[in-house]
Amino acid sequence: MELAQVRLLVTDFAACYRFYAEVLGLKPQSGATEGPYEKFSPTTGSAGIALQDRAMMAGILGELGDAASGHRSLVVLRIDDLDSYVEQITSRGARLLHGPAPMTDRMRVAHLKDPEGNLVELQEWLLLRT
Repeated sequence: MELAQVRLLVTDFAACYRFYAEVLGLKPQSGATEGPYEKFSPTTGSAGIALQDRAMMAGILGELGDAASGHRSLVVLRIDDLDSYVEQITSRGARLLHGPAPMTDRMRVAHLKDPEGNLVELQEWLLLRT
């Protein structure tokens, strides 16, 4: 078994597409800016984040037609240089909720939300530093 992706169900596909591609700088697989599906990958690693139009999935699983409420996901991205990355993404429109700040003695984090309100945690693993 291999984890292929984490998929987020979104209502405003175009806004979320721009956030993951243009603000966070992840690479889109196909360029389907209007959906109903797109996978995004970081420059390293094989896992990815995918967006799926909520209305399309509601056609398959009717219960998904209800509006999402509360925090239902937390996307976590490991970043080598958190301060530099945060500077880059805030210059492209990202708004931080918290950090960068220590979370433990082994990691620093920053938090933000995508256009649908999904939480994104950016982690810098301090133990990997040499």
